[in-house]
Amino acid sequence: MPPSRAYPAQGEAARTVTLSFDDNALLPLLFGEHDRHLARVEQRLGVRISSRGNRVTIGGTAESAALAESVLRALWRRLERGDATGMAEVEAALRMADGPPMPENGSDPRLPLADLPAIRTRKGAIAPRSRTQAAYMDMLQTQDMVFGTGPAGTGKTYLAVAQGVALLQAGRVDRIVLSRPAVEAGERLGFLPGDMKEKVDPYLRPLYDALHDMMPAEQVARRIVSGEIEIAPLAFMRGRTLAHCFAILDEAQNTTTAQMKMFLTRMGEGTRMVITGDPTQVDLPPGQKSGLVEALSILDGVEGIGITRFAETDVVRHPLVGRIVQAYGRADAANAAERPRRATRE
Repeated sequence: MPPSRAYPAQGEAARTVTLSFDDNALLPLLFGEHDRHLARVEQRLGVRISSRGNRVTIGGTAESAALAESVLRALWRRLERGDATGMAEVEAALRMADGPPMPENGSDPRLPLADLPAIRTRKGAIAPRSRTQAAYMDMLQTQDMVFGTGPAGTGKTYLAVAQGVALLQAGRVDRIVLSRPAVEAGERLGFLPGDMKEKVDPYLRPLYDALHDMMPAEQVARRIVSGEIEIAPLAFMRGRTLAHCFAILDEAQNTTTAQMKMFLTRMGEGTRMVITGDPTQVDLPPGQKSGLVEALSILDGVEGIGITRFAETDVVRHPLVGRIVQAYGRADAANAAERPRRATRE
């Protein structure tokens, strides 16, 4: 998370912006309980915000005051549409307004949160919560094959499932195919009881969770029974051709080279594929090359394939998750820098 700015830094001209809002009933929702939304904007952008009646005054540098104005206007438009606006939406608006530069093929970096396109499912619209998410959603709509890589909590899999559900409900694909490699995350689970579905379900639980966020549970169950939604371990993909479907391979960092090539070549007519994973969280045996890492190198620049790389600043879960990811990133960087020095001393 970027550090808060000082208000105003030496040499920077101060600016004051005054906003008027025409619906006093919505103002408490904009401000948050005990003005906590305004306090968060102040802390993140280094501005001072005061309110009197339906008028809000923002003081800070020209840049920070403009960013704060953009955030408050975006949140206000959400409220006018009747959308929920809590601390998560405030954090999203801040990331959209003050995040890192967008990838070259991303959406307009200055579009406020409320004006960006959303993935629309029958259970509601899902909007981007960071600039990188906006670029990723654009790729999901325009590219036949998309790779989404980066830390946990950035929305890689969630948005891919949302796009698949939207296309299925619109009749643009016949089914959704969700798959993961059945690799244990650093621990041996041993023999699992039950039939095949019961054995593999623990590995595929995150995909079920995403589906249930976007469709009623009974509809998910009905579509699974009818075959419109298929959830299967990667090993079941061999020898198949996936036609007229939306296929997602999650946790792809735990595929081998052969498994990755096998999955990518299942693509048939009218199919879109999304491959997601975190290259820093490989659970393969030591010395085993990750199929995801290799594919990103081989396929970069291939026409029809989009690659979105999420960063630590794109984590949209609890704010503490982002700080945890950043702390581990610093530790990994420090360890990597220490290895050559240890080798030289030895």
